[in-house]
Amino acid sequence: MPDDRTDFIVVSNRLPVDRVVDADGATAWKQSPGGLVTALEPVMRAADGAWVGWAGQPDLDLEPFENEGITIVPVPLSERDIELYYEGFSNDTLWPLYHDVIAQPSYHRVWWERYVEVNRRFAERTAEVSAEGATVWVQDYQLQLVPRMLRELRPDLTIGFFNHIPFPAYGIYSQLPWRTQIIEGLLGADVIGFQRAADAGNFTRAIRRLLPYSTRGSIVEVPDGDGTREVVAKAFPISIDAAAFEELAQRPEVVARAAQIRHDLGDPETILLGVDRLDYTKGIGHRLKAYGELLKDSRIDVEDTVLVQVASPSRERVETYRQLRDEIELTVGRLNGDFSTISHQAISYLHHGFPREEMAALYLAADVMLVTALRDGMNLVAKEYVAARKDEDGVLVLSEFAGAADELKAALLINPHDIAGLKDTIMQAVEMPRADRRRRMRSLRKRVRDNDVAHWSRSFLDTLRRARAES
Repeated sequence: MPDDRTDFIVVSNRLPVDRVVDADGATAWKQSPGGLVTALEPVMRAADGAWVGWAGQPDLDLEPFENEGITIVPVPLSERDIELYYEGFSNDTLWPLYHDVIAQPSYHRVWWERYVEVNRRFAERTAEVSAEGATVWVQDYQLQLVPRMLRELRPDLTIGFFNHIPFPAYGIYSQLPWRTQIIEGLLGADVIGFQRAADAGNFTRAIRRLLPYSTRGSIVEVPDGDGTREVVAKAFPISIDAAAFEELAQRPEVVARAAQIRHDLGDPETILLGVDRLDYTKGIGHRLKAYGELLKDSRIDVEDTVLVQVASPSRERVETYRQLRDEIELTVGRLNGDFSTISHQAISYLHHGFPREEMAALYLAADVMLVTALRDGMNLVAKEYVAARKDEDGVLVLSEFAGAADELKAALLINPHDIAGLKDTIMQAVEMPRADRRRRMRSLRKRVRDNDVAHWSRSFLDTLRRARAES
């Protein structure tokens, strides 16, 4: 095979870089935001691998290129592809379905047909750049058909798939008209990874309901020629580069910025922080409701407490997300109007993304981190907050419906639908003695350090190698 093919390939909907054009028309590439890129970047650099994905803009047909030690292999998508495959089937069918139908999914055959077509394009591009016997790691719900398509094109490859979002219980999953095709697509992989053991259990139960395949614990026996092939389906909780994030948060300029943030907010006794994509799964409305009632009940005072809510833009061409932004900003405006004073704002609301340095400074400035997701595959923000707090201070309030709750048991775990319970837990966090804060944070930090992104990738890839060798 040609020498430019590589032995380790990551495939995801988006590339880890964004194309930017300056005022003079010069083109450059910068790292994309998002948990997946943050998690996989150190893995890719260490492996000298290739990354196959969409460049983030329509109708860009680019040749592969090198960027900071990673071979970038763009897959072109048209405006129509983006509308039907990405905004349609991926984000208006699969995303709400896999998040327990918090919003109602839409089912359109034309969306499904384009999803199949785009997945085939990704599989074909990956097959072209993969060396003989290469390892391919496919990422997330947008590309669930790629493993089987790729196996049909290149049976010599070792194929892994990781699902970054939840996998729903069968009673919900069964609503999907193309439920069997998705399962068969995923079973093209040698190892299928999930965030939580419950997600892996939901997947194997769906197999037993839909297909005549045997399952034994985490093993699925899939017909392969005249025999069977064993597929592993189990949990591999994703994480962050904890050491790198801790080092970032300790830089003098970041520490100084954290102090400046507290000063700019009026040096309050307590800063509550929420950091989310503006998404209906994140429970931002529940958080604002609880905070507003605490202000109304005078359990907290706007002179002493401020909520900083970072809500980075997300899928703004999808109508559900436009409506959500209107609802959140209306609530923020009402609460600020009702409770802010001339010198103290009840909520500091920020509808844009921030660089990692600014996020680290926010984590250092915050006394309480609020993660109130209604359903979340993992939530890396919770782990970033813990990694940043080398001072062993700060309190993490964490939804039990986020995957991180399986690991971060020393957090204050909450049911975000229980507004009264959420209010009481926020007050517990605000009033927690320093000794209790340190004890909890010390436990959380050990967990995040011991199970960092290197552990996640090593665990998955070791399982993938063993599974392929045994198969």
